[in-house]
Amino acid sequence: MMEKKVKLKTVNPHICCTLCKGYLVEATTITECLHTFCKSCIVGYLKKEKNCPKCDILIHQSHPLNYISHDRTMQDIVYKLVPNLQEREKKRRQEFASKHGLSEEVKEEPPCQSNEKEKEDEGADKDYHRNDEQVNLCLECKGNLKHLKKKYLRISSQATICHLKKFLALKVFNDISKYGDVEILCNDELLGKSHTLKFVAVTRWRVKDVPLTLHYRKKTIDL
Repeated sequence: MMEKKVKLKTVNPHICCTLCKGYLVEATTITECLHTFCKSCIVGYLKKEKNCPKCDILIHQSHPLNYISHDRTMQDIVYKLVPNLQEREKKRRQEFASKHGLSEEVKEEPPCQSNEKEKEDEGADKDYHRNDEQVNLCLECKGNLKHLKKKYLRISSQATICHLKKFLALKVFNDISKYGDVEILCNDELLGKSHTLKFVAVTRWRVKDVPLTLHYRKKTIDL
């Protein structure tokens, strides 16, 4: 089969941030409409606005920052398509750290770690997130780990894969500290720990009116 070369400018509209007009850096996706922006761009924008800057859909009336998620797949695509972008970004971070007297390179943090999120969690903990949008979930074992007696759950759409891994560690190993030994998959795709169930349901699960089915297994590879 012959390979067809495509000029980078033809895909630029799909890998550039519409806010800063540059290539996506720390790609972050709005879970309500799946539009993607640079993390710093969309976080700064949503501190003042509540709608998607591209399609104008209302993200959330009071806490839009809770409905964005780091999109590692998109970022990997951008780094593979744009020559030397990852190296230039790493160098820029190192220069920033050196200029401001930081001992380590500035590290990436998931968008959900915002102050707004922390403030809301203080109140949400009191009602155990019952007022959140809920997700019907089915957890199936894939492999030789212990099967759950109750595999159907109904939990907050803002719960992350990391939360599920800790839950499974308690149920399977009776030790929450072993959550790193559990992997969770959707349609045989390994899920990142920072993904919310809302993000997984919108981007990975195509079956309506059926519980979101996730499989868990013993860790096989390092992310």
